[in-house]
Amino acid sequence: MFITNAYAEAAAASPEGGIMNFLPLIALIAVFYFLILRPQSKRAKEQKAMISALQRGDEVSTVGGEVGTVSKVYEQYVGVEIAENVEVKVLKSAVQSVLPKGTIKSIK
Repeated sequence: MFITNAYAEAAAASPEGGIMNFLPLIALIAVFYFLILRPQSKRAKEQKAMISALQRGDEVSTVGGEVGTVSKVYEQYVGVEIAENVEVKVLKSAVQSVLPKGTIKSIK
């Protein structure tokens, strides 16, 4: 015949390796946690704290790019005055950041 028989060798991985076989996987999980998961949860916690601390008179920037002053705070919505006598309601989650006082006056 042209094809020879292939026999499996005794053991590819030695049982003495133990934890050394899993060390690269453990290192990869640790890097993934410290570079991706931990910073993301920290940012989410800061965003949640910022949204819960919104109050009337805060100057905010929304995800859509609108800049205005908070005029009313509802349970899930915020009334943002973007111009004189122009108020829009946006979701609290759409508020991207709270700006320092006087930012809107410096923009105009």
